[in-house]
Amino acid sequence: MTGADGTDGDRPADPMDAAGVDPVVPDSASDEAAAEFTDEAEVGAFLREVAGDVRGDSSESKQLSAILYRVSDLYDPEEETSPEEIYLNVRHIMRIKAQGGIER
Repeated sequence: MTGADGTDGDRPADPMDAAGVDPVVPDSASDEAAAEFTDEAEVGAFLREVAGDVRGDSSESKQLSAILYRVSDLYDPEEETSPEEIYLNVRHIMRIKAQGGIER
């Protein structure tokens, strides 16, 4: 039974569900998004620079930095990734954060 706070027993509510985010990305959307991204070294370098600037001691700044580094992979010709893969990776990071860390 789901409680008034959106939890199911001892498990907290899924942050993606609570935010109303649909975790399924249709193939047509990822194909279109992939076509829009180009291998621009300047954009990737800029994203990595920003990621370095925002990285600090707090877990939130480290998390944001990791997300920016991951997005910069779209612009790296050495990396084989897609917006969908990055989305799923970021979603995984957010779930780990929500549960209090990887060891729980």
